[in-house]
Amino acid sequence: MNWFTTTLSFTDVLVRLVSATLIGAALGLNREIRGKPAGLRTHALVALGTALVTLTGIELAGHDGEFDSNSVSRVIQGIVAGIGFLGGGTILKADSGQHISGLTTAASLWVVACLGIACGVGLWQMAIVAVLLALVVLIVGEPLENALHRWMGSRGKG
Repeated sequence: MNWFTTTLSFTDVLVRLVSATLIGAALGLNREIRGKPAGLRTHALVALGTALVTLTGIELAGHDGEFDSNSVSRVIQGIVAGIGFLGGGTILKADSGQHISGLTTAASLWVVACLGIACGVGLWQMAIVAVLLALVVLIVGEPLENALHRWMGSRGKG
């Protein structure tokens, strides 16, 4: 058994890791601009790490000439479950218990992990559509929420 036989070319690995890092950085830039606890570097590293682990799983799943997709599936399950611990570290509850912050950043870290997985397995169209949708949610979501709260608040008083 040769553990060093690769199924992906160096170019494939390079493109997948770089694209994951850039996609993660794009979402992280949004969080950075808003002064959130996990910014550009954190998001870029999460995407890079998840892509790397996914690629490692792909390589190991095909090391003996046959591809074991169940191995890759288990790697992905571990990433998706494990990223919750990192996201949980960004969630803060005020002493009063009335205000919780960091949920959107935690969710964006989870999405970035999923984007890293998509890049790791080479699902470019899916990753591009997902990062664009995530950016729309992060950019348009807050002003839309604020407008809805103002509208609902004024309707509730009348």
